[in-house]
Amino acid sequence: MAIDTPRSVVLTYDQDSQRLNVQLVEPAELAPILVGKFTVPILLDEYEFTLDDEFARRLGVAMLNAVALGQPEIKRYMTVTPDPIDRPREG
Repeated sequence: MAIDTPRSVVLTYDQDSQRLNVQLVEPAELAPILVGKFTVPILLDEYEFTLDDEFARRLGVAMLNAVALGQPEIKRYMTVTPDPIDRPREG
């Protein structure tokens, strides 16, 4: 399996083209820009180190809400559930 270098993910909303853009950037390139910026840590131990479908869904909702803080016009497209979705357990 090929291993690439570590990447940071940048998500932006382009209102003119009405699209979300995802860019991969080397962390060292972002480091000077991020000094002193608001950071929200996501502690994996709080999720028992399980990056499952629900974790991914909640992360996606959080990212969309973060974008909407500065570009509220995107909210008209959002129909997401912010809270965890209870799933029936099998067995």
